[in-house]
Amino acid sequence: MNAFEALLNALPHPPAYRYDWAALKALPGLDALFSGMAGARQNPVWHGEGDVMAHTRLACEALAGLPAFRALAENQRNAVSLATLLHDIGKITCTRLADGAFIAPNHGPIGAQQARKLLWTEYGLCGKTERMQFREAVCLLIRYHTLPLRLFERGDGPAHALRIASNGELAPDFSLNALCLLAEADVRGHLCPDRQERLDRVELSRELAREAGCLMKPYPFASAKTARALFSGGSVWPDQALYDASWGEALLMCGLPGTGKDTWLKAQKPDLPQVCLDDWRKRLGIRPSGDQSRAVQAAREEARGYLRSHRPFVWNATSLTALRARQISQFEDYGARVRVVYLETDWEENLLRNALRADRVPEHVIARMLEKLEPPQRFDAQAVEWRAV
Repeated sequence: MNAFEALLNALPHPPAYRYDWAALKALPGLDALFSGMAGARQNPVWHGEGDVMAHTRLACEALAGLPAFRALAENQRNAVSLATLLHDIGKITCTRLADGAFIAPNHGPIGAQQARKLLWTEYGLCGKTERMQFREAVCLLIRYHTLPLRLFERGDGPAHALRIASNGELAPDFSLNALCLLAEADVRGHLCPDRQERLDRVELSRELAREAGCLMKPYPFASAKTARALFSGGSVWPDQALYDASWGEALLMCGLPGTGKDTWLKAQKPDLPQVCLDDWRKRLGIRPSGDQSRAVQAAREEARGYLRSHRPFVWNATSLTALRARQISQFEDYGARVRVVYLETDWEENLLRNALRADRVPEHVIARMLEKLEPPQRFDAQAVEWRAV
């Protein structure tokens, strides 16, 4: 039995539906996380149960007892139970004292990045489509686990629900229903004076998503153009088929060094011109670990040439974080239709391919890149693909 199989076996499953805490503690990386959560303090007004680990155990036990959780398909049940186990790991590094109270701002997104690295390197959840999709479902649940507490209050609540739910196209085990189950378990793991009010908030968000038609799965938009317009903040009806006036496609690649972007492009898009950051680094004598600003600026200027002439092209770079939105916005401003293709491979294979490259990136730099990696979300562009290669 490998580490991932052992992890799944320790999660709630029929007939007992319980977490095997002793088995979990013995698995790679989890004992250190449990110790870190036990040392992370919380505001006693809202967390009378104590530290983050005490809260996590209560939340996990609450989740395992929910009939709606037990009714989930096995894969989604595993994703939600693992996300609940890891939902507050970001608090280990985020927690700080402010005005006499412990707070943990941004712990969801940071926890998602920490979970991704753990599942990628320790449990082999990379390089195969099913494992990549499962990992990212867990990370999306962690990233957005506080959203159901405030979704119904947002002025763009229905549109935002449609936006977040669209990630189910890429990670089928992610849904707003699963997210609301995690949020409900999270609330039930609090010992606080407003617990019922918080449960009501989760239920209101659940109903909002149900009315928007995206609680259980992504909404079937009339067209990709319609979805992109709504995702970008436009006032459009999801069933309104908008005309796509784009002149052609700008393809934006993303993935760690050594993933195989160049190989994939040679096989799939051999005739498209490329704006390649690696090429610009070589021309300008910039090391992969050095300041990239001059290479990026030169690449953007090259891209403008293709955009002005309405010529489809490839932006070939790592593009690992949400900062890629700047490139996407630029391409769309020039009337291009943007497709984002994210590639990943097995971790050991990734490091081997990189080691064989003439312009090898130091391994510790790739490890740091993995820590910052944020795969593109479905709403980032008109078309988004995740591919294991």
